[in-house]
Amino acid sequence: MEFEEILFRAKQGEKVAIKQILEMIRPMLVRNALVEGVFDEDLYQELILETLKCIRYFRKLE
Repeated sequence: MEFEEILFRAKQGEKVAIKQILEMIRPMLVRNALVEGVFDEDLYQELILETLKCIRYFRKLE
């Protein structure tokens, strides 16, 4: 399944699709949740929340 289709399903609120996207970008989220080499759980959760907002408000450019 292509990313665009997964993103469309996630935007519609499909939990499986949302989980797929979060799993795809998990390494990036973890990497960006490191503060001076230490994993910051609160920052990680904030990054997930921002990702969910981005999914919800994403508009395809045509």
